Amino acid sequence: MAGGQFLKMNWYGRGFKLRVAIMIACQMAFVLFGYDQGVFSGIVTNPDFLDTFGHPSTGLEGIIVSIYNLGCFTGCILSFMFCEKTGRRLAMWIAMCWIIIGAILQTTAFSVPHMMVARFITGIGTGIETSTVPMYQSELCEAEKRGRIVSSEPLFVGVGIEIAYWFDYGMSYTSGSKAWRVPIICQVIFAFVVIILVFGLPESPRYLYQHGRNEEALQILCDVYDGRPDAPKIAKEQTDILQALALEKEHGEYKWSHLLKQDEVQTGRRVLLAYGMQFMNQMCGINLVVYYITSVLQVNVGLTRNLSLLLGGVINLMFFVGALLPTFTLDRMGRVKPMIWGSFGMGLSMMLITILLSFQDRGGSIAKSTSSASVAFFFTYMLFFGATSNCIPWVYVPEILPLHVRAKGTSVGVSSNWIWNFFVVMITPTIINNLKWKAYLIFMCLNFAFIPLLYFCYPETSNLTLEEIDWLFLEGGAVRKSKKVSKQGWGEEAGWRRHGGERPIVEVGEEGRLSEKEREDTAERMGAKSDM
Repeated sequence: MAGGQFLKMNWYGRGFKLRVAIMIACQMAFVLFGYDQGVFSGIVTNPDFLDTFGHPSTGLEGIIVSIYNLGCFTGCILSFMFCEKTGRRLAMWIAMCWIIIGAILQTTAFSVPHMMVARFITGIGTGIETSTVPMYQSELCEAEKRGRIVSSEPLFVGVGIEIAYWFDYGMSYTSGSKAWRVPIICQVIFAFVVIILVFGLPESPRYLYQHGRNEEALQILCDVYDGRPDAPKIAKEQTDILQALALEKEHGEYKWSHLLKQDEVQTGRRVLLAYGMQFMNQMCGINLVVYYITSVLQVNVGLTRNLSLLLGGVINLMFFVGALLPTFTLDRMGRVKPMIWGSFGMGLSMMLITILLSFQDRGGSIAKSTSSASVAFFFTYMLFFGATSNCIPWVYVPEILPLHVRAKGTSVGVSSNWIWNFFVVMITPTIINNLKWKAYLIFMCLNFAFIPLLYFCYPETSNLTLEEIDWLFLEGGAVRKSKKVSKQGWGEEAGWRRHGGERPIVEVGEEGRLSEKEREDTAERMGAKSDM
């Protein structure tokens, strides 16, 4: 069954109510995403869990936990292979089914292989979910609000993490297997809520236009914006979509082999920027905290299990608190400067954690007090992450990519997130047990290394249209030009504004080369500079 024909219902009416329903469904999906990530932190140190699975070594523990992320990577690949056939709504429903099956299998696990297979299956669902939901949301919201709305989704990851941690903490006062099986099975509650909400949502109009169902797509645009087909906003959006689709059909599908080619719009460089942004999102050390904060506080800081669970929940609350900032101010903050300050803050926090924990080797009251003081810098670390690296990469990746490679390039960026997530989660139990305080030096160095990388390699994209971002890369010097534009506006950089004020639309063929018409238009724009 085609995705756009999948149980079509209109439960939410038109206009604002419909847009809110779409936003709530997408945010609830990310609450589930956060719950899935956070629930295992309070479980891996549970006595009954350890007894059930034979007290796994630190290496095996890392594999049990991280195989979920390998499943997410697989789900991401499956999403970009099949979701253009299923549509956005059906893909979200399929993702929830994978998660429900995986949660049931995890809850009923009594052996390590059983648990590993179950977590892999759950991860497949999460990978499909995280690849589809932001794209669906961005295709059904107003352009001027897209940055804030899409960046609110990682905020709700923090909500899910908090729910998981405090649920784990409450269940720690019970005995037996229900202390860890009940938190795992409760994933299905969120999944069923998403399934129910999705039944009443429309399909993405871009998907419908792509499959020739123009009347249905136009009706959805009218419902979302609560207007008539001849309304300027609706007519313009329909025209933009149809022109983009016509351009894609004219030049053919962009091949995977072209992804890293250095063509005239610097496609290869921009794909690498997308990959690197998600690499920084994971290698800053966030999943050492999200997945293992209870173990870290017990093993490295020396706190009791009960206090570790309690503080773990409070520390991860900072994830949510920090994420409030970009949710409301991202378009004013920019993208690159907050990432630079976030990397500096996280690197400084990791450095101070390292220094304070190093006193453990000396023993005595000083060692105990300095170890306890390190907890404060886990708080600051999470605040910096929540305010910067938590949200910005998810917004920046689709922005930086040109139209002809946006779908495939986004898949590359999201796959970077999951494969490095898997790597960090797999090695963390080993490094916190064997390297102890030295483990945090790794993430300190990485965070400080990201600062010059961001400053010299990443252009600012805030408040620029997607066409203007293309224009940054046409003539080279994208980073320098973006800094100038952010301070002074386009000025002489945009002589094309004198020719009717039209934005530069970059038309590229399957090899990433400009069309003849675009070459002529570019020459005309450049020639206009000499008249200014």
